[in-house]
Amino acid sequence: MNCKETKFGPVSVLKVSGRIDLSNADDFKDAMTKTQTDATSGTVVDMADIDYISSAGLRSLMIVFKSSKTVNKQFAIAALQPLLIEIFTISRFHLVFPLFDTVRAAIENQVPDALPEFDAH
Repeated sequence: MNCKETKFGPVSVLKVSGRIDLSNADDFKDAMTKTQTDATSGTVVDMADIDYISSAGLRSLMIVFKSSKTVNKQFAIAALQPLLIEIFTISRFHLVFPLFDTVRAAIENQVPDALPEFDAH
């Protein structure tokens, strides 16, 4: 698993690639927590390049999602692959997280003030 953070004004996007499982779920949580800390208004986790997530990875998402609420920041997940959509649906996490087809759609919905900077990138 690899993570790369990019800031667009008040929102930070964490681009994640590879697989998220028990071996790296804590690293994933740490990367999301850092991204959330760096963001002024919100975080978008870009999962376009994730081909698998285990229950440990889902747990990491839940921990950071809950902490985002306590610090009053937006949190969204974008660009899930079909297998991940299935995993989120089976686990019913699609009812918990704000999910978006694209990073742009997530930013537009969660932190619209960041759209001009995102579009300029």
